[in-house]
Order: sequence, then structure tokens, then C-alpha cells
Amino acid sequence: MKPKKEGRKPSPDKSKHLLQQLAQTPDKLFGGTFRSQFGALCFRYKDDGEEFEILVITSRDSGRWIIPKGWPMKGKKPYEAAAIEAWEEAGVRGTVRKKTIGRYTYLKELDEGNVAPCIVEMFQIEVKEVLADFKEKGQRVLHWVTPDEAARRVREIELKSLLVHFIPQAKRSQ
Repeated sequence: MKPKKEGRKPSPDKSKHLLQQLAQTPDKLFGGTFRSQFGALCFRYKDDGEEFEILVITSRDSGRWIIPKGWPMKGKKPYEAAAIEAWEEAGVRGTVRKKTIGRYTYLKELDEGNVAPCIVEMFQIEVKEVLADFKEKGQRVLHWVTPDEAARRVREIELKSLLVHFIPQAKRSQ
């Protein structure tokens, strides 16, 4: 499968369709049916050890910039699911913090064209290992960028705020 064009934005028609669908079924937004997902804010320190970079990846469907995230996994704790998503979507492993560092909401367009409002609980992962071969290799573009650049690339306002204000938490404070 070919990777999507780097940084490609969803077409205005697709966004318009999504908004029209939501306008026709407001109960999807206001019916208390938010779905849970778990996300990984993956970071690594630069050479000097003080500055750090954040990993952003492209989604498989629209090619927009996101962070690794996914659905709950049976038998896995939320932070474990976030770490598995980071591994499968970006080939990164490291030290995962067990406590959430924040959350954000977004609208997930499902395969059948329906829309699901989601709340993503975020877990930090200090990346120690980056492998070239991973499950979704070739389906996504990966970039290591500054927190400001990561915030500029993603679409979700709450995620932008998390990225700009992110301060890595020490392992001992878990």
C-alpha cells in the first residue's frame, strides 16, 4: 500500500459531508455516546539532553497529522494499549507513563461512514527504540518535530494545547 501524500489535508467536500451528517443527527454528539481511545504522546530528547522532539504521524485514511492512538484492548490497561498503538503505528518503544497527561476530543469517521465522537486519554512515552520495520510501515509518514511544530500540524484544538504545553514527567513520579 502506498503512503498518502505527506501532510495532505482532507478535502473540503469530505469535511462538509461530515458536518452535514452531524447536523442531521445531533444525538450522536449530544447523546452521551463518546467512545474511548488511548493515545501515545511519544517524545525523545535531543543530543544535549534538555530539548525534546515529539513524534507526529499521518493517518492512514486522510493523511492528516495525528499522534498514535487506538481503541481499548481486551486484557490491556489503557497505558499498555497506548504503547501498543505507538509500536504498531510508528515502530517506537520506550518508557510509558502509567498516568494520563491529558485528554482531547475529536470526531472519528468510521468505515461505514458514520461518525463517532471520541475522547482520547493521552499517555507519554519516552522513546528509547525506533525500528524501521513495524506493522503499519509504508501506510504512514513519521516526523520528529518541536512541540510547537507538532501543535501546528494537528487539527484538534485540545491536542494542540497538550502538545504546546507538554513537559515530560519524570519516571519516578509515575
